[in-house]
Amino acid sequence: MKDVVVLVGSGSIGQAIARRVGAGKHVVLGDLKLEAAQAAADILENAGFETSAIAVDISSRESILNLIEHAKQYGAVKNFINAAGVSPSQAPVSAILKVDLYGTAVLLEEFGKIIADGGSGIIISSQSGHRLAALTEEQNFQLATTPTEELLNLPFIKEITDTLKAYQYSKRCNVLRVMGQATAWGKRGATINSISPGIIITPLANDELKGPRGEGYRNMLKASPAGRAGTPDEVGDLAEFLMSSRGRFISGADILIDGGTTASYFFGDLQYLKKTH
Repeated sequence: MKDVVVLVGSGSIGQAIARRVGAGKHVVLGDLKLEAAQAAADILENAGFETSAIAVDISSRESILNLIEHAKQYGAVKNFINAAGVSPSQAPVSAILKVDLYGTAVLLEEFGKIIADGGSGIIISSQSGHRLAALTEEQNFQLATTPTEELLNLPFIKEITDTLKAYQYSKRCNVLRVMGQATAWGKRGATINSISPGIIITPLANDELKGPRGEGYRNMLKASPAGRAGTPDEVGDLAEFLMSSRGRFISGADILIDGGTTASYFFGDLQYLKKTH
């Protein structure tokens, strides 16, 4: 038996993190499409990692529990990474909320019950959650603490009709659920944090850059302090730190890694563009 790393969402960001924390462990790759999970597993196998692949639909608690049972047969789950999600250009409101909001909440809840002592988890959120118009204190509390099966019935969630808003609320919820779950994870000797990337060049980001909101994304890149998009490896480096012994005093936190785009959105050149267009 070995320590186990569970990666949900087998794209480039998830793979970059798994490469950094998976050496000497068994890496379970879960994805909605088994062929995608298997393709990622094959890449890691050819790089010297021990892997297995499984189909998982994170909008289904039953499917998540099946993933956990699969992982436990290889050993104790020491690291958990959720990099799954759909973007505003890829899915309707209902799917975004079911996957990005509800699904992430279920993952946090269920993996928080079995994460090993000394373990760690990472939820990949998004800079978009930081751009949501101010929520009330009560709404923030509800997103953080409402029983998972009741989340989608919150009145202000049921009122969402725009895919971007659905995505932003989902990502804000991810960050708040991580804060809400940090104490439970801590009782098991584990840490849980979220990372909110900006525009990282992945297939999902390329869909957005070529989609109806593409111009806005390109403006963000031009106006950001970094002046460029990020790479999956840069997110991987941050996740590695958080999941290592150097990051043991960090839990319940969210870290922006967006080249300063959010800062520019509120106080810099992007704020100027918003006011003049």
